[in-house]
Amino acid sequence: MKQKYPAKLLFSVSMAIFGTIGVFTRLISVSSSEIALYRAVLAAIVIALFLIFSKKNIFKGLKNKTLLLLFLSGAAMGFNWILLFEAYNYTSITAATLSYYFAPTIVLLSSPFIMKEKLNKTKVMCFVISTIGLGMVIGGGGGGKGSDDIKGIMLGLGAAFLYATVILINKKIQNIDGIGRTFMQFIAAIIVLSPYVAFTSGFNILSLDDIGWVSLLILGILHTGITYSVYFSSLPHLKGSEISLLSYIDPLTAMIVSALILAEPTNILQITGGVFILGSTLFSEIKNNKQ
Repeated sequence: MKQKYPAKLLFSVSMAIFGTIGVFTRLISVSSSEIALYRAVLAAIVIALFLIFSKKNIFKGLKNKTLLLLFLSGAAMGFNWILLFEAYNYTSITAATLSYYFAPTIVLLSSPFIMKEKLNKTKVMCFVISTIGLGMVIGGGGGGKGSDDIKGIMLGLGAAFLYATVILINKKIQNIDGIGRTFMQFIAAIIVLSPYVAFTSGFNILSLDDIGWVSLLILGILHTGITYSVYFSSLPHLKGSEISLLSYIDPLTAMIVSALILAEPTNILQITGGVFILGSTLFSEIKNNKQ
């Protein structure tokens, strides 16, 4: 019991930190693809140091199929970041985050076809409610700094599809722990994003001002490298239902940051839609864990 409470605290803190990502990405004046690349590079360095000092051998027992799946999931994760960061540029952090949290619903709907899992009445009901919630978020607009809230929400939804892809691929990955898996995915993201950035926006990191540099270092080192390590270290000590419940600290933090720090307006339709999306997914996950 003593071990679980620190795990709950660490997991909760990591979720709260994830919820502040949108604020820092807005302070970095380079393209979303560059931010995603530098985030992966900084995080990979942090986790590499962790693996070295902990003397973990993540390559033992790895098969070619596992390496391929790690590469595909890492590539999807990298482009998922790009779309999410772009979403922050067009709509509010609340709207972008709620759109992004449609990912579990996409996984739920895809599981019968990809994972051969049964789609029962509860899952169908949750999908319908979550979809109605997404419609409310879209209908309520974003109220963010951008001029095209619908585009921002669609980018958030695109990020959700890619994140769902990462989740589904990870379900097929075996023989590697969470931190080792994440490190390999960061390496894959770097391999894929480097040429993409080179042929699109180019490398403009030297144009960053002091605030941009600090924000980038915080995003890469704290939000990704350190927080991912804390996140995966705490997972084995928590029940599935606890993970499901505590995961919602992320979007709730994002909504609080959006409203109180950035003063982005949020209407009742959007809030109701968020409750539908998060509530239906939470209900589905908790019921699955009980079964």
